[in-house]
Amino acid sequence: MISRAMSIKPYLRIPESFGVRFAAAMVLAAALCVAGWLFAPHGLAAQGTVAVGATIALVAIFMATHSRIGLGARRTAIDVLTGFIEKDASPSFVTNEEGDILASNAAAGIRFSDSKSETLAGTLRMLFANPSAILYRLQCRARLEGASREDLVTRRGHVRLAVHLIGGDEFLWRIEDMPERSQSGRSAETLPVPMITTGRSGAVLFMNDAARTMVGERVKSLDRLFVALPVQPGMVNTLSTKNGPVEVMVAENNSFAGRRELYFLPSEQGTTPEQDAAFETLPVPMIKIAADGSMLMANQLACALLGVDNSDGVTMGQVMEGLGRPISDWLQETLSGNSTKNSEFLRLTRKDKEVFVQVTLSRVTEKGENRLIAVLNDATELKTLEAQFVQSQKMQAIGQLAGGVAHDFNNLLTAISGHCDLLLLRHDQGDQDYGDLVQINQNANRAAALVSQLLAFSRKQTLRPEVLDLRDTLSDLTHLLNRLVGERVTLTLNHDPVLKSIRADKRQLEQVLMNLVVNARDAMPSGGEIRIDTEVTTLAAPLTRDRASVPAGEYLSVTVSDEGVGIAPDKLQKVFEPFYTTKRTGEGTGLGLSTAYGIVKQTGGYIFVDSVPGSGTVFTLLFPTHEGDEEAELAVRTPVQAVAPKHGEGVVLLVEDEAPVRAFASRALRLRGYTVLEAESAEDALRTLEDPGLNVDVFVTDVVMPGMDGPSWVRQALKERPDVRVVFVSGYAEGAFGDAQPMVPNSVFLPKPFSLNQLTDTVHQQLH
Repeated sequence: MISRAMSIKPYLRIPESFGVRFAAAMVLAAALCVAGWLFAPHGLAAQGTVAVGATIALVAIFMATHSRIGLGARRTAIDVLTGFIEKDASPSFVTNEEGDILASNAAAGIRFSDSKSETLAGTLRMLFANPSAILYRLQCRARLEGASREDLVTRRGHVRLAVHLIGGDEFLWRIEDMPERSQSGRSAETLPVPMITTGRSGAVLFMNDAARTMVGERVKSLDRLFVALPVQPGMVNTLSTKNGPVEVMVAENNSFAGRRELYFLPSEQGTTPEQDAAFETLPVPMIKIAADGSMLMANQLACALLGVDNSDGVTMGQVMEGLGRPISDWLQETLSGNSTKNSEFLRLTRKDKEVFVQVTLSRVTEKGENRLIAVLNDATELKTLEAQFVQSQKMQAIGQLAGGVAHDFNNLLTAISGHCDLLLLRHDQGDQDYGDLVQINQNANRAAALVSQLLAFSRKQTLRPEVLDLRDTLSDLTHLLNRLVGERVTLTLNHDPVLKSIRADKRQLEQVLMNLVVNARDAMPSGGEIRIDTEVTTLAAPLTRDRASVPAGEYLSVTVSDEGVGIAPDKLQKVFEPFYTTKRTGEGTGLGLSTAYGIVKQTGGYIFVDSVPGSGTVFTLLFPTHEGDEEAELAVRTPVQAVAPKHGEGVVLLVEDEAPVRAFASRALRLRGYTVLEAESAEDALRTLEDPGLNVDVFVTDVVMPGMDGPSWVRQALKERPDVRVVFVSGYAEGAFGDAQPMVPNSVFLPKPFSLNQLTDTVHQQLH
């Protein structure tokens, strides 16, 4: 039986028993041969029979002797092995291939004294629900590798089951109890802080020695341990113990696999070294706070989270921020019991990285004084995801606002610059008012450029993409860039010998490069070097970085690097936000990088930033390379000699809801000799077209108007007049409208603000 300290079972294996039985059969056969000789007639046959019987008898004796020797050797080996494991403190078994227990040590007899099974699977059934599957898996692995082991969760805790192959068909099994460990890596059993582990259903799976001592017994469910449920982590809860109710501060460590680790800290703390050590080693970040907000004590994990060596002379307001009011006010409200919210998400004032924590406060009494216990939870990942969502919503809202503001401004600027053009037609350069009109026109153009930046950020500008060789673009831009950087800064260009083309708006791409170079110059007030490097980069696999995913493929990489002051890590992810700037007030609008970001993204590229404070910053731009017909693209890029248009022919239906813009456009077209019919809405335009005898050559219409929009009324009008040409004008971008609708035939787009010549030339090109 397994209850014996050491039991050697009869070791019967097929080879040995077969040898013994075969030897017995041979002896019997020999005896029959002798009997046949005695009773059979004497002669030659009788002598042969005797000889055969004698040979069989000798073979039988030899095999029986060999069988006894083999059985004795195996029993000797088992004796040696069991003697080796006899003193092992962990339960050990020797089994054959079928799982029959051949031997077991004293620890196994004590641990499994209730088991009457002769097999290891039956013995371990009190630990595992299905031990046969586990044993088979480990045994197969041991037969291949010589040994195997697994750490398993059982009804009595964690165990390590190990098996070794011995001889050819025997296995040595060892069952080692593993102490419960907290996630911090320290043995929970020896932790000086009372700790329990609970399951999904509220069952208490584990209690360390300190918890059993506090409660006075081993409990199996939370409802028998706590006076009121549910348990409130970070708060004072009441335990039901053998010595009566005890108030404790409950701290919860990170849950895993549906389990919770709860730690108990007495609500009234003393000053004994044992209690201080328990607080210090608690595997949950906790801080003891005085009434004035100073930190009396912070355990090891709290100091590591806060990024401080110790809490001496440190206040909560120095290490945390984000309430929108002093931290001390929140602490005082919690101490007085007037606070309605004891848990807040705060940002740590660390310089090395951005960290958010959830702080839960609870009042405790120590030496007759009210104090606070703060339980910290690292909420950086949660707040990062929340910030990403809020950021995307904010950027979308600002984009919509920028687009709407740009639309209204473009209408105003069209009226201002348009009427300025009309005045300039009536004044020559010798007129004293001519200079004033030029100033008005130039400043209107500057305002239009600022509005263009808003549209670029919101990615709602109208791009004119073309195939570009970046070497030519940078070569044309070098003179201007050298003037921008000044004398103390050196600008260096480095091109890949084999550089492929990209498809982008040349003017907008130049704006991006100028913004990056100007920022690099401003980051080096004492001078330095700015490098612009271009090369072809091939991504074999998708690149995921800064919440952007770059598909695999071939890209043209442009890097703009400087040797400036760099950007702090906590500000690095904000540089592309509109109106965010690290410069002093009045030195920057905060639109440069946001404009560059919008242009690059609308072009189909990607922009990333890397920076080391004190060493410099690198901006990396990735543009998909362009594959197309080079001859065709060259023909497109070949400049055509401009021919002065001849105006004065045709009827134009002008539809514009803004009266100043309509007045300017109407006068401009009439000055060029066109016949102009005006309408302030789409409905008015359709009523005008009801006259079948009216001949109209061109529709000039705004896109966004009250009531029916421009594309809708034009599509309806073209059903009766399919040959009429169309010019759409708008303060929005061309691609912002009618994405779900087919393109209007024979139409072009003219963005606002437009000049007198731009309007009349566009109408002329449509007519001819």
